[in-house]
Amino acid sequence: MQAPQGGPQRIPMENLSKPIFAQDEMGRPFIIVKDQGNKKREHGIDAVRSHILAARQIAKLLRTSLGPRGLDKILVSPDGDINITNDGATIMSEIQLSNEVAKLLVELSKSQDDEIGDGTTGVVILASSLLDQALDLIEKGIHPIKIANGFDKACKIATENLELIADEVKIDTESVDANLSKDSDLFKAASTSLGSKIVSKCRDKFARMAVESVLNVADLDRRDVDFELIKVDGKLGGSLEDSKVIKGVVLDKDFSHPQMPKQVTDAKIAILTCPFEPPKPKTKHKLEVESVEEFKNLQEYEQSTFKRMIEQVKQAGANLVICQWGFDDEANYMLLANELPAVRWVGGSEIEEIAIATKGRIVPRFEDLTPEKLGHAGTVREMALGTTRDRILVIEHCDNPKTVTALIRGSNKMIVDEATRSLHDSLCVVRNLIRDNHVVYGGGSAEISCSLKVAEAADKQQGIDQYAFRAFSQALDVVPTSLAENSGLDPIQVLTSLKAEHVKQKNAYLGVDCLGNGTNDMRQQFVIETLIGKKQQFLLATQLARMVLKINDVIISGKDQY
Repeated sequence: MQAPQGGPQRIPMENLSKPIFAQDEMGRPFIIVKDQGNKKREHGIDAVRSHILAARQIAKLLRTSLGPRGLDKILVSPDGDINITNDGATIMSEIQLSNEVAKLLVELSKSQDDEIGDGTTGVVILASSLLDQALDLIEKGIHPIKIANGFDKACKIATENLELIADEVKIDTESVDANLSKDSDLFKAASTSLGSKIVSKCRDKFARMAVESVLNVADLDRRDVDFELIKVDGKLGGSLEDSKVIKGVVLDKDFSHPQMPKQVTDAKIAILTCPFEPPKPKTKHKLEVESVEEFKNLQEYEQSTFKRMIEQVKQAGANLVICQWGFDDEANYMLLANELPAVRWVGGSEIEEIAIATKGRIVPRFEDLTPEKLGHAGTVREMALGTTRDRILVIEHCDNPKTVTALIRGSNKMIVDEATRSLHDSLCVVRNLIRDNHVVYGGGSAEISCSLKVAEAADKQQGIDQYAFRAFSQALDVVPTSLAENSGLDPIQVLTSLKAEHVKQKNAYLGVDCLGNGTNDMRQQFVIETLIGKKQQFLLATQLARMVLKINDVIISGKDQY
């Protein structure tokens, strides 16, 4: 098909159902790919509007879960498993989404959860509110890039205001026990983060667990917390009240023989990654036994090998063996006869945890076992799990005190999973306060203060920026209005009265009294959020809004065409 002199040949859309060979004005061939015309195309303001509507639906779903009076969601998996939670990160991770911007909101909540560990619901709601305000400005004819630049400037003013209204909490670096009392700031902060969770009836216990776990592994001089040393393990059986912190390692195992002692004190542990059995022939060889004498010789060889291995372990001074591999009944019987308790089939990650906790060395061969390579623990004991027959192995009072396991108990899997997520959020709050002990007060007080500050700055702006500043200010109001709405209050009346009191009293700590304690001063109620967490919320939400506003064209493969 030869193109005319005036330019390339125009191909009718109905002829695009199969590959077409064409030539341009220079005579160079090109191919029009099959189904290239079957593209669903969104452009300009239509693309932006569809993105913002998708974000609005996600925010509408999460808004009712914000705050201590937030409602729970039932999540049903494709297999029919039911999960009840109000944790924003969990809800976002379980939702099946097809829209691209909705998927960006999921990534946004993951970023907040990974970086801070708390505030995942608030960051999604704020990002969606910013996009809603931006859509109004776009429909008035303001360019999206101008709006995004204005949002960046307004976010900078808001974060600077957060630093001005921030307060410091007291952390006792001399005595760990002083931070575990109900009057300590760390305990109050951990308790506040659990107020909207399913474990609220055991809030004091879980708050103490969070503070104790973090302080046991924290380096207060360097203001650093190694989260890898804290393991949160949930087990069925018992109630939430039976949850506790174990200074050591918990294994989902028991001793290899039921007649072995259930407790070993002053344990010297041989940590082995070699099997308790004679060497086997390679896979390409085989061993044939043709007579009774040969079988007896093989049996004697096996027993002598077991005896030699056990003697090597005992000569090193070990009184407990933890082996990564299994061993048969004959080896198990000989371990029992030689009064050497053992645990088999311990996973690789658990082996590493035991080595870190007991300060032992992982030994790959029996010949390499020496007294210096043994781990040490004060007690190794089996523990029953209440109403179930399961047993766990508890290794505590180890040489390395900076190893902690938070053992969570519950009557069913749903309760245990939700309690695990709740404790994780509380652990993250305490960790963030160890890193930076500056806090802002909750109840929407920080958002209201920043909203007033940005609105004040908008009056001093000229040009398009003043519209973006006012839009940012109005977007921040979504947090206090959502808290008021979830608490059964009139959101507009509460917001206007709080803003008036902020200006009148010059008090940046006034927020929504969600629990009906009789005062709006969040400083008196000690409802706090970490400064780094709140700043991260503002920055991530603004960055996501900027990213969406810069998207102008979306092409999605499909059967329909516009």
